[in-house]
Amino acid sequence: MKIIADLHLHSHFSRATSPKMNLEGISEGARKKGLNLLGTGDFTHPKYFEELKRKLLPSDNGTGIYEYNGIHFMLQVEISLIYQQGGKQRRVHHVIFAPDFEAAEQINSMFSKWGRLDYDGRPIFGKSSMEFMDALMALCPDAFVVPAHAWTPWYGIFGSMSGFDSLKEAFGEHVRHIHAIETGLSSDPAMNWRISELDNVSLISNSDSHSPYPWRLGREANVFDTKMTYKDITNTITTRKGFEYTIEVDPAYGKYHYDGHRNCGVSMSPEEARKHNNICPVCGKPLTLGVEHRVEDLADRPAGYRPKHAVDFIKLLPLAELIATARKRSLSSPTVTKEMHQIMKDYSELYVLTEMPEDEIRKIADESLAELILKNRNQELKIKPGYDGVYGEIILESGAQSSLLDFS
Repeated sequence: MKIIADLHLHSHFSRATSPKMNLEGISEGARKKGLNLLGTGDFTHPKYFEELKRKLLPSDNGTGIYEYNGIHFMLQVEISLIYQQGGKQRRVHHVIFAPDFEAAEQINSMFSKWGRLDYDGRPIFGKSSMEFMDALMALCPDAFVVPAHAWTPWYGIFGSMSGFDSLKEAFGEHVRHIHAIETGLSSDPAMNWRISELDNVSLISNSDSHSPYPWRLGREANVFDTKMTYKDITNTITTRKGFEYTIEVDPAYGKYHYDGHRNCGVSMSPEEARKHNNICPVCGKPLTLGVEHRVEDLADRPAGYRPKHAVDFIKLLPLAELIATARKRSLSSPTVTKEMHQIMKDYSELYVLTEMPEDEIRKIADESLAELILKNRNQELKIKPGYDGVYGEIILESGAQSSLLDFS
């Protein structure tokens, strides 16, 4: 069956999340987006775990998949590891998938000995990635671990500020248990294809959403053709058989694509940053080096290289950004929200963005919005790159820009 999956998100028990990030809000957002499989987020949080056990029903389609309000779920959590290795402080995030509630309960019991689970939906532990994998694989060999937003400067496994130069360096012998990494908003598969080490892992894309609104949930996703079971989905990710493609935002849209300093208003390409010795010309401190810079540092292949068994991808910006651009309003504007709900009353967002015939698009949208939808579909939008926590911006033909505000 065709599965459109966003496998990394958070609940209302995580910091800086919408109170609507509960099963009701998440499932409703998924339906509007056009998703049929989600990660639960935050299964380590005691209150949320009880909510999941109480409300999720086992799916008829197989083990390890649960259902609520017509949407399927996999048990998922993101954890933060902060530790010293190689004379440097490391800060990395990992996504964990559990095969069932019993396994998740065992994982929670183990983590509760490492630190508190009740203060945040994304717990923090002072363990290395190797120690974490040692313990997890001994306890639950069927757990599936994916380094989260792998290139983010501060918390990505390859991040310029606290990451590693290779998966082997981070995981040691447990690198054999790492079958995928998450590309994150600021990189796409083509950028990752330049790193030969990553030929051995699959590239998955998820929203890491903190809000159920359709412009956040599913902004990145995965499309599989497989059975709706935990084993089949993790096997599809691992082998890439039945892994059809990923949905990506343009990496320039991401908050860490270019180098820069948010507080100084400085944004630079990697080439420009190197001319300044990676130092901010305003404050004189080191720039936050973005994903493009970091990929260039680690790449052992030229841009445009495509590995033999690479999974395809498409690039899309969410519909809300297009409406905000067409109406010259912010994402939080009631005008944008109203128009989003009007369109999605009858159609899912992904259908409008990828499949709706052009003549139908022109019936539901005026000329300015219809053109943006079609340019988005045809990869013709131009983006001013994001940097140091600032989202990218759509560049209009007139030269004006539309601010893509952060409501994650």
